[in-house]
Amino acid sequence: MTKERSLYFIAIIPPEPIFEEVWAMKKDFEKSYKSKAALNSPPHVTLHMPFKISPKKEENLVHLLNNAAAKATTFELTLDGFGHFEEKVVYLKVSKPEPLTLMYKSIARLMKKEFQVFNSDYKNRGYSPHITVAFRNLNKANFKSAWSTYCMKKYKRTFIPTHLTLLKHNGKIWDVFKQFPLK
Repeated sequence: MTKERSLYFIAIIPPEPIFEEVWAMKKDFEKSYKSKAALNSPPHVTLHMPFKISPKKEENLVHLLNNAAAKATTFELTLDGFGHFEEKVVYLKVSKPEPLTLMYKSIARLMKKEFQVFNSDYKNRGYSPHITVAFRNLNKANFKSAWSTYCMKKYKRTFIPTHLTLLKHNGKIWDVFKQFPLK
């Protein structure tokens, strides 16, 4: 008997028109640099890396995230320029205001305590908020070409997140599963 578990992650999704502007960047990476993996999820700032839980725990997850969002205070996020991780990932830099860090830590604690999920960040490297525009299938040659263009691009936008978002993988891409309003 196999245990079925669904794959989720928790994020902040930027509002329009920022959402469409970032989606256009992801499409540019697909067209110009043969990197389409970032199109598998909406533009987002990750608050918890992907994790698996059983469907019977899903209702509790939704309840706890709704409570966490209700207790969180709103804050301003600024996207300012581009960065990269190694020669594999190109992203939009995101400011790291204290309320964002507190929200990240609160969700990490909740996931550890309630679901025994311990992968809140990537390879224990700490929290580095960003919005990925290209990754995974961006080869070195295309990375160099893309980075020579994107390192010079100016992009600065500010927004106030209105929701915490739970995304669920449908077997092919990430779908918005539930959104929880921030107070």
